[in-house]
Amino acid sequence: MALRTLEQLGEVDGARVFLRADLNVPLADGAVADDTRIRATLPTLDELRERGVAIVLASHLGRPKGERKPELRMTPVAEVLARLLAGQSGVKALGLADDPETIDAVERLEPGEVALLENLRFDPGEEANDPAFAGTLAELADAYVDDAFGAVHRAHASVSALPELMLASGRAAVAGRLLQREVDVLGTLLHRAEHPYVAILGGAKVSDKLGVIDALIERVDALLVGGAMAFTLLAAEGVSVGRSLVEGDRLEEVRAILSKAEDRGVAIELPRDIVAATEADAGAKRATVPADRIPRDLQGLDIGPETVEAYAGILADAKTILWNGPMGVFEVEPFAAGTRGIALAVARSSAFSVVGGGDSLAAIRKDGLESSFDHLSTGGGASLEFLEGRALPGITILED
Repeated sequence: MALRTLEQLGEVDGARVFLRADLNVPLADGAVADDTRIRATLPTLDELRERGVAIVLASHLGRPKGERKPELRMTPVAEVLARLLAGQSGVKALGLADDPETIDAVERLEPGEVALLENLRFDPGEEANDPAFAGTLAELADAYVDDAFGAVHRAHASVSALPELMLASGRAAVAGRLLQREVDVLGTLLHRAEHPYVAILGGAKVSDKLGVIDALIERVDALLVGGAMAFTLLAAEGVSVGRSLVEGDRLEEVRAILSKAEDRGVAIELPRDIVAATEADAGAKRATVPADRIPRDLQGLDIGPETVEAYAGILADAKTILWNGPMGVFEVEPFAAGTRGIALAVARSSAFSVVGGGDSLAAIRKDGLESSFDHLSTGGGASLEFLEGRALPGITILED
């Protein structure tokens, strides 16, 4: 897969570029709680500014569903971005794309300046992929750059209809450096991974990952399962899992996947022991028990030390590792050891390692291990859909 990239923008000195970024950051008490996604788009921002471009920056934030919700305004993002660009030109926080004040401010932008539009999802046309809303956005710029990998699986106006309109009118539409890197790395996992290739999947629901499990079975040598999703797989094998979360309506699909993996010689490794408790509370009664003998009054909330050791042994021999999803309720310390143990095992391996999903990334940052991984993917759902081999609208439109 070859994307049009910043090299294909041509001569843009003095031009205005619409930069679609993924600035959908977590907020706490009205402030940005984690600026990772903001920092991730800085290489593209800096490169465009060095080329004399005025930048109209845009993103969604949260799920306002077409309503103007004050708590989801982009102001906190603009403040962080201004600090990150300290010593350079400021960041202008603008209103909605069709506000006269916004249009006037955009027209006055000088080369190297950055203006941040208000939350794209305040307009219902964004999620509806409305050509009229895309046309409003197109009025603001001479070219389009998409650096929002976390949104490329959404057929939304700023991701799909807008670049299509730009191309139809003879204007450039290309990928930024973050999107380019994501496609390069995940494309390697999809088509050129070195073996042994091991995938680690966790999280709450197996239903969210059935598609990617089915796709990975075609490519990996082993699949290590943790998190609450493991209990549906255990239940499909006839194991009693106490009060653990089980998606009963998915058992037949899971059995079919387990059978397919066996036929292909792919090892699906399930937990051997579990940290179980009455509830996900630090003070709750808990015990480490065999995965096939979880007491009726307890629920599994983390993988146990025997499982961590077994998984670490498999990871030590891997050449490629993909990890998506925590091994337990890592936010509560008594149930964080499994996720921490897997993070350390991946960090210590010599494999090419890729980690995706917001919870996995949060767990890694919690333990200060970011630099130990080869690639931290900014897209959760987008990463999984890419690895399923799906055509993603925000990528398809940028293919060369």
